[in-house]
Formats: sequence, structure tokens, C-alpha cells
Amino acid sequence: MISRLRDWLIDPTVRPYDVDSPEFSIAHRQIVQRKVILRQLFESFYRECRAMDLRYFKDCPGERIEIGSGAGIINAVYPEVITSDIKILPFIDLVLSADRLPFPDNSLRAIYAINVFHHLPKPRDFFRETLRVLHPGGGVVLIEPFHGLLAGWLFKNLHKSEKFEPDAPTWEADNNAGPFSNANQALSYIIFKRDRSRFEREFPQLELVQQHPHTHVWYIVSGGVNFRQLLPNSLMPVVSFIDHALSPLNRWIGLQHTIVLRKKSRIHEAKINARVN
Repeated sequence: MISRLRDWLIDPTVRPYDVDSPEFSIAHRQIVQRKVILRQLFESFYRECRAMDLRYFKDCPGERIEIGSGAGIINAVYPEVITSDIKILPFIDLVLSADRLPFPDNSLRAIYAINVFHHLPKPRDFFRETLRVLHPGGGVVLIEPFHGLLAGWLFKNLHKSEKFEPDAPTWEADNNAGPFSNANQALSYIIFKRDRSRFEREFPQLELVQQHPHTHVWYIVSGGVNFRQLLPNSLMPVVSFIDHALSPLNRWIGLQHTIVLRKKSRIHEAKINARVN
């Protein structure tokens, strides 16, 4: 029954394409531009990225870049952000891999990634590259699938093209599969919650400064980039109100969460050492 429901919900725009093809991302772009509720959800994610940036990376110089921009429309909200993707797409600024960023050392203020991190096959390589290119005091804002009760059930049962395996033994993915077909939506849970002590031990210069769940009804009603929108655009104010009203329950019903990593500066490390000594 769940399989039939999932097949019916899939947006016809994406149905013909392989999930790892450029055409799949182009179809996603068409869906974001067409679906008002989804487009406004994306815009709320961009505002979240900027809010975390201004809060935690203030006074840090350098460019802002979005990795895995794909179907995103961040340029419509923040045109100064450099967009990028691993695929050749007509609406991005750079084609690159997240573990080989074409920027000088200590040159970036912020890296944004919306539902991208769980597609990275070698997250350790991404962390190392992040430490290289970020200016001290700069950081990364990730928005990823959450691991609460509702999120765990929904992502495990409705996302046919992406698995949700919180018990996966390693952080790395199978190199023989593509970035979409090989994704584990539980990767942020694995690294930043289940294996957090290991992450902190391996990457002591990357400080986890924020992690909070959000977004539930809005995400479901929008259908995301793969499924049909469930309500007409005229009900957008109602959807937004309900999502906000239920925010005290985000721990259980949130479907996305924001993770903020910051590259420690020498000043920050000196303060820590002073407290220890």
C-alpha cells in the first residue's frame, strides 16, 4: 500500500529521468519554479542559512558559496552567493566536487548546503577541504533530513531513490553508485549525533555550534522536489501558520534540521586553552 501511495505521489515531471542525470536536476528546477509552496520553503531555507551565517560567522571575510545548488534558486534571494554543483547545469556558476573546491586556502566565509551533505560519498574528504578553504571563524551551514520519529518513518518509507539507514556501519558510501542513488539520508544523524565524539576527535578544528530541527507540515504539503504538492497555493498562509504553531513539537515531528560548523580561529583556540590552563 505504501509503495502504491509513493508511486502515485511522484511528480510526473521527474518520473522519466534517472536520478543521477542532469535532466533530473533540471526537472527539479522546473518543479521549484512552478510550485509556490515549495519555492517559499526553499526561500525559508535560504533565510535560515543567512541567519546562521550572520550569527556565527560575523566579521569573517570571504565569499559565500552554495554547494550542490542543483534546482535551488538562492540567486533570486541572495545574488552574491556563488552557486555550484557536481553536474553541468545551465543555471549554476561553477561545476565542482565538494571534496575539491577551487578556492585558495582560508578564502571563504561560508559554505551553504541544502539537502546535499547526505549525498557526499566521502564526508571526511569534505571536512578536510572545508578546513582548507574556510577563513578562521567562517563555517558551514547544512540543512539535512532530521532523524525524529516522523522523519525516520517518512524518509524510510516514501523516498524510494534514497535510503535512510541510521545503523550504517561507516560514513562512506559505495563509490560505484551515483550521488543521488547512493545517498543515506541518515548521514547527518550518524556523524553529528551517533558518532559525534568520533567527529570531534577526528576534526577538532571544526566546532559544532548549532543543531536544531524544524519544518514538518510545510515540507509534507509542498511535496518536496519529487512529489506532488498536496494543497493549493492559496492555502500557503495557513500552511506556514500551522508549521510555526507546531514548532514546540519539532523534536518529534521535524523533518529537517540545521547543522552549523565553524572553523576555529586562533583567538577562539586561545580562549579555550586559557580556560583549560
